[in-house]
Amino acid sequence: VQLVESGGGLVQAGGSLRLSCAASGRTFSDYNMAWFRQAPGKEREFAAAITETGGSTYYTDSVKGRFTISRDNAKNTVDLQMNNLKPEDTAVYYCAAKRGSLLGFYNYWGQGTQVTVSS
Repeated sequence: VQLVESGGGLVQAGGSLRLSCAASGRTFSDYNMAWFRQAPGKEREFAAAITETGGSTYYTDSVKGRFTISRDNAKNTVDLQMNNLKPEDTAVYYCAAKRGSLLGFYNYWGQGTQVTVSS
């Protein structure tokens, strides 16, 4: 499956951004989808995930209550709505896909989109 992210940019602290990931090449609804992020000098970390049907979502503690992951299986897209952004949210955000469990290694990755939050 091919993944292409969009929607990154520069925003002030407290602002909002909406990231989108467009998928192609496979049956989108067969895949769990997730957003990861990698800040400068840090390892890539999990941010949010959503199951194949969108029935369940999961978030890392640092984004709970501020970020919302959603998907549209008719449009083959998964979005990440980010509100009340903080400087520590600055990172390259990656869309990822896998079949089976939400846990474990994600097989497919996008190229990433930069999010910069200024204080």
